[in-house]
Amino acid sequence: MAEILVNLDKVTVSLAGKVIFAELDWELQRGQRVGLVGPNGVGKSTLFKAIMDELPLDDGNIFRLSGMRMARLAQEPELPPGKTVFEEAITAVPAIAALEQKLADLEARMGEPDVYTDAARLAKVMAQHEKTMLAYEQQDGPRYTSRVKDALARLGFPQARWDTLTEHLSGGQKKLVMLVKLLVQEPDLLLLDEPDNHLDLTAKRKLEQMIRSYDGCVAIISHDRYLLDEVVTHIAEMENGRLTLYQGNYTAYVNEREIRRLRQQQLYVAQQKEIAKIEAAIKRFELWASLVVDERHIKQARSRQKMLDKMDKVEKVSESRRMSLALDGWRGSKKTIELVDVEKVFDNGDILYAGLNMTLWHGERVGLVGPNGAGKSMLFKMLLDPEVATGGQVKIGPSCKIGYYAQEQETLDYSQTPIEAIRNTAPVSQETAVAFLNRFLFSYAQVQGPIANLSGGERSRLQLAKLVLEKPNLLILDEPTNNLDITSIEVLEETLEEFVGSVLVISHDRYFLDKVVDRIVELRDGDLTEFLGGYTDYLDELELI
Repeated sequence: MAEILVNLDKVTVSLAGKVIFAELDWELQRGQRVGLVGPNGVGKSTLFKAIMDELPLDDGNIFRLSGMRMARLAQEPELPPGKTVFEEAITAVPAIAALEQKLADLEARMGEPDVYTDAARLAKVMAQHEKTMLAYEQQDGPRYTSRVKDALARLGFPQARWDTLTEHLSGGQKKLVMLVKLLVQEPDLLLLDEPDNHLDLTAKRKLEQMIRSYDGCVAIISHDRYLLDEVVTHIAEMENGRLTLYQGNYTAYVNEREIRRLRQQQLYVAQQKEIAKIEAAIKRFELWASLVVDERHIKQARSRQKMLDKMDKVEKVSESRRMSLALDGWRGSKKTIELVDVEKVFDNGDILYAGLNMTLWHGERVGLVGPNGAGKSMLFKMLLDPEVATGGQVKIGPSCKIGYYAQEQETLDYSQTPIEAIRNTAPVSQETAVAFLNRFLFSYAQVQGPIANLSGGERSRLQLAKLVLEKPNLLILDEPTNNLDITSIEVLEETLEEFVGSVLVISHDRYFLDKVVDRIVELRDGDLTEFLGGYTDYLDELELI
């Protein structure tokens, strides 16, 4: 039997007086790679914090293996400015840095005249040095620097990038530096909270390789179904305050979950019929007992009631609320986007790209991919404002109305309320705006507060709500699945399949690309290359090149 690292027994956690989850049981074993899934707000990140002993429990216990090392990658990691990538990575184990400094200080003392000329003092310093060196070796200090360098290389940081200041890194790159620091610590249990967010496709593949080869136990919160299919051995589903464990990857989980739900629904229906029969019999015996005073009828009614009370009730299958998204679109220009020899040169003379050519036709769904920094978001800025281009032509079809989804959510005014955002988008009453936002899973309290108080997923749903009211027929979507939970992503996929119009989408969500797009356009080294099909077809063709 595999070694149990952590055992949660009837754990209850509440925040600000609200119960997040109650009486939760979970067991994490060495060698497991578990994907933790569930709707936004169900308490996945809170559960990780509870395991790390970063917040108090209201009830229950968490048992941790003695001497076990744990580490957690936060959803939004922060790095101090003013350090290079390597300088930050080398701080992963402060104890080793302290020992190295102590060794250097002792070696310096050995070279001082008042020490090396005094045999007794020299012997004392040498004994301290030997003791410190032993501790250093026990911490694997001599290999520490090479371990840091190896971890940086494994996660996609070539030596040429080690001198980059942390404040110049993207959100995904900062997350990778933090992950490097955690790997160097070699924890037995590694908790990763959305490690793939903001990573490009190459970085995601390196992340997958790292997780698959990890010796300890890894638990991952992720909305990337492709990653969950590639790396996990189990899926832990959090829903309605409960946790259910499934064996296998994400696809196996989806299939098994559907089978379990169908079986549960069948059992529920059968039991409800049986309950109805028993309740009818109780009423019948009670009626007879009232008409003819007969102790036998009273006993029969009591017997049936006891049978009913002792019955293990099968719960009705609950359906999670899904946002209601309808992007109808409409027919417009046959040629929706045309790039002709497009150039972008910055004021300092740096050339981002020169001579880009691409055509998007009505009804097409195209995925724009490429490494971070290749200029994908800049290309979108040109589509929204062709004057941004420094050369060539950016043409938008005359009958096209653009609907833009911004990765950084800059289309939202954080000082507004969601009601104000909706009413500024379309002339509707306050009551209509509230009812409309309810379709996107917003509570009455949320729609009255500032957008700044909403979570990333909630702001993403608000952007989608605004798109519905704008009624575009050309969608330009920059990472629309970031921050959305899997259920909401599936709703978006279904909606885009029915959309009457064209879609150009930047995404690093490979499962999403496979479901939605019929053509991949890769932007790399200032050039565009087209591949027919979804992400899997693109990957297959790349490996043949």
